[in-house]
Amino acid sequence: MNALTTLFAPDCISLDNPAKSRAEAFAVAGALFSQHAHLDASAVVGFLDAREELGSTALGAGVAIPHGRVKGLKQPIAAFIRLNEPIEFAAPDAEPISILIVLLVPEKATQQHLEILSSIAQLLSEPENRKLLNSDSSPENICHFLQNWGSHQ
Repeated sequence: MNALTTLFAPDCISLDNPAKSRAEAFAVAGALFSQHAHLDASAVVGFLDAREELGSTALGAGVAIPHGRVKGLKQPIAAFIRLNEPIEFAAPDAEPISILIVLLVPEKATQQHLEILSSIAQLLSEPENRKLLNSDSSPENICHFLQNWGSHQ
C-alpha cells in the first residue's frame, strides 16, 4: 500500500475542466470536496489560497499540488483536476499548469502530510505518468492509477 491508496475517489476527479484561473480551479476543488466530504467549499478555497500566499505549489512541467490543513478533518483526501487549457500558476519553470492534485490533510498530520506530498511529487515527476494523467478520459481509470501508483515499483 502506498501513501495515495486511500486519498482518491472517482467523484473527486474532474477531467477537462473549463477553469481559466487559479481562483476558478480552487472553486472547482472546493465544490468537489464539498460534494465528496461535506466540507464547506468556501473554507476549502480559503485554506488553498492561504497556502498559496506562502509560495506557489506549482512544481513545473505543467503540474501543481495545492494543499492545506483542515481543522476537524479526520483523514487526508485529495482531488485530481485536469484543465482544458493550462493556466498561470507561478511555476518555477514559468510554464502554465494543466494538472492539479489538491490535497487536504488534518490540521495535526504533519509527518503524514509531508509523506503524501513527497509521493505525489514523485508520481508527477515522471513524464510517462504525466502523459497518462493528461490523456486518459476515464475518472475511474485515473483514480485506479493514482490509488495503485507505486505498488508495482
